Amino acid sequence: MRIAPRRHIQRAPRKYYAVNLRIEAAELRVIDDQEGQIGVLSKSDALKHAQNKNLDLVLIAPNATPPVAKIIDFKKFLYQESKKEKEAKKGVKKSTVKDVPISLFMGEADKNRLIEKTKEFLKEGNQVRINMKLVGRQLGRVPMALDHMRIFIQALGEVNVSKEPRLEARVVRAVVARKK
Repeated sequence: MRIAPRRHIQRAPRKYYAVNLRIEAAELRVIDDQEGQIGVLSKSDALKHAQNKNLDLVLIAPNATPPVAKIIDFKKFLYQESKKEKEAKKGVKKSTVKDVPISLFMGEADKNRLIEKTKEFLKEGNQVRINMKLVGRQLGRVPMALDHMRIFIQALGEVNVSKEPRLEARVVRAVVARKK
């Protein structure tokens, strides 16, 4: 019996925060939970302040001089950080590459439908990879296929051609993007 290999999922490294007794600095600049600055305290005094309020002492800026620690509820702090990261990801749109298959001998109606679909993809901000697979005798008509591909790209209007049409194995391929 063969065991399939494990697929390792790449995850973003987690941010590490030193909390309570894991803080190594002797002196800390302490900020309380109401954003008021308490001042520079020893680690033991800062921990006493945090314990009196039933909260945690979290090292926020370890590279500052002296390091900055904040008295907060650590679980609530982690929740707020994850929310901030999710909000930051919402604004970023990933550009994807969409595939549009065309053929050497296709009807006008099909060609027009694919041109409209390609224009929609380009409006959304995606790159479009146009593929024309050549089969059998079509491999003898590579110049005709390249001309057909150029005509298709011209029909799209003003586009940025990232990759000029060329034959790769048995496929004539080109990549276009929206002109900025």
